[in-house]
Amino acid sequence: MKVVFNTIDDYILGFQGDIQLILYRVRETIREAAPEATEKISYGMPTFYLEGNLVHFAAHTHHLGFYPTPSGLEAFRKEISRYKNSKGAVQFPFDQPVPYELIAEIVRFRVAENLELAAIKKQQRRRPGNKPT
Repeated sequence: MKVVFNTIDDYILGFQGDIQLILYRVRETIREAAPEATEKISYGMPTFYLEGNLVHFAAHTHHLGFYPTPSGLEAFRKEISRYKNSKGAVQFPFDQPVPYELIAEIVRFRVAENLELAAIKKQQRRRPGNKPT
């Protein structure tokens, strides 16, 4: 039976104390980097949202999964190269220090990216001949 979480607090409380501390600190790091973002559970993971999904994160057996979209990882390719990563995810092993400042930098990048894309979409909707949606 799969456990369904309704809030990020519920999600974090589902883990052992040491993992909880990491998850709380990741959450606080993201909040500080994106104070206007809202929190939700999406795809079963803690998610921060601002004009679209910013980042997701999740605890796994041996690592913290961090999901800032492919563009969020591409912009920090060099910085994440020491960690196992894929097109849209990076794994921060629990047996190494979590790079909270890198997480904050990626989140700030994603905030700027989402706000820029939202502004472009808004401009496009205002152009003459475009019907309001």
